Amino acid sequence: MIQLELSKAFTLMESGPVVLVTTHDGKKDNIMTISWTMVMDFTPVFAITTGEWNYSFAALRKNRECVIAIPTVDLLDKVVGIGMCSGTDTDKFDKFRLTPLQAKLVRPPLIKECLANIECKVIDIVEKHNIVVLKAVAAYTDTARKEKRMVHAVGDGTFIIDGQTIDRKKMMASKLPPGV
Repeated sequence: MIQLELSKAFTLMESGPVVLVTTHDGKKDNIMTISWTMVMDFTPVFAITTGEWNYSFAALRKNRECVIAIPTVDLLDKVVGIGMCSGTDTDKFDKFRLTPLQAKLVRPPLIKECLANIECKVIDIVEKHNIVVLKAVAAYTDTARKEKRMVHAVGDGTFIIDGQTIDRKKMMASKLPPGV
């Protein structure tokens, strides 16, 4: 093995799925790209990392709700583009030709083009680490969508695309919640 620069160590673990997070600030909808996500438990509770540098953070803090939309590889250029501009001066739904759909339990919209959408309420913000803890209140998936491969950011401008699925549900049955 060769030693890796410590400043690059995060690239070994960052590869959770890249998601789009929609917010509504009271006036308009916005979308931000997030690559730092975490499943916290089966209840379902999730966490994302963001902060003052993202235009959507003020809406998350104030309104305490969002939608996590899970894009697939065919949307990668839009996902990267969304992350490269600010909602301060850009209508990202319009610029990237994405369709907002009304959510049932939160104000921010779902994204029609995404494989899945999860409506969430903010239950905690860990300011020291810019961690926003979210509780899912509704979830949807587009089972008719042909492309289902998700994208994972390495953190250095490269991405990994989901590949073959390997099933070990029987082997792990005692650790999985019922119905999974």
